[in-house]
Amino acid sequence: MLSDKTILITGGTGSFGKCFTRYILAHYHPKKIIIYSRDEYKQFVMSGEFREHADKMRFFIGDVRDKERLARAFEGVDYVVHAAALKQVPSCEYNPNEAIKTNIHGAQNVIDAALDTAVKKVVALSTDKAVNPVNLYGGTKLVSDKLFIAANAYAGSKDINFSIVRYGNVAGSRGSIIPIYHRLAAEGRNELPVTDVRMTRFWISLNQGVELVIKALEEATGGETFISKIPSFKITDLAEAMLPGCRICPVGIRPGEKLHEIMVTVEDSMTTYEYDKHFIVYPQVVWNEKQQINTSGRKVADGFSYSSDNNMDWLTVERIRELISTLEFEGN
Repeated sequence: MLSDKTILITGGTGSFGKCFTRYILAHYHPKKIIIYSRDEYKQFVMSGEFREHADKMRFFIGDVRDKERLARAFEGVDYVVHAAALKQVPSCEYNPNEAIKTNIHGAQNVIDAALDTAVKKVVALSTDKAVNPVNLYGGTKLVSDKLFIAANAYAGSKDINFSIVRYGNVAGSRGSIIPIYHRLAAEGRNELPVTDVRMTRFWISLNQGVELVIKALEEATGGETFISKIPSFKITDLAEAMLPGCRICPVGIRPGEKLHEIMVTVEDSMTTYEYDKHFIVYPQVVWNEKQQINTSGRKVADGFSYSSDNNMDWLTVERIRELISTLEFEGN
């Protein structure tokens, strides 16, 4: 599907963008991969990492806030993966206007640029924090998700659709708890901080996130939200896996933090279908005949929800330890 196609990734110098680029180059023969991001140094570093594919790589310096620059970058693009966002919860709380400009206005700019060019599909990355949001970051991503889903109403006769991929914090990603625990253990600490001993989280790897985006690019007909079936773990088990016998030091939940991650709400269940390895939440409004439900799955029961505390699949301490051994830490 992606062979001989041009793919643009907003925020493409991040960990997702690099992993997605490697996947595309390994499994397809793209015509061109365009990395659109603000940081010239990160682009310089990434260009060196993909030096052997220089004939297929293009680097655009630009911000999703800049509609004119986006329009220029979208010329000749077939597929867009929108990964650019302000993601740090405390930073968004302290700088709400900046989060709104990037996460909401930037999303609308991506939509407009796609509708005004010959783009065929747009997949936007979302987050569990957009579900029943309790912080500004989650609120901006909820609005962003709604914008991308509603964008299908403006496609008209154009051969284009918009969809969402939703997952939580990627295991081992910069700023997450695993690199912090790794650093503290390396420093010889005998205790690890835990916000709340009841806390649970989903475990998803970067590769799993990339594969879910590929599935959305392959299967989306417009307005779907794709969610992987992934295991849960207890934060106390994570601490034990990373520093056996450690003392747990409860520090309290941070502002805007949840006890559990939720991916599918009870309200979502009315339009949610379950498949072998994922769920799809279909839009409640159908705008055109191009939107279709993949009937190879089954409709979930009304009242169903999917969260990290009611999951049927749990990681043991031993399994967590095995998975951690495969991670490459980006740093804190």
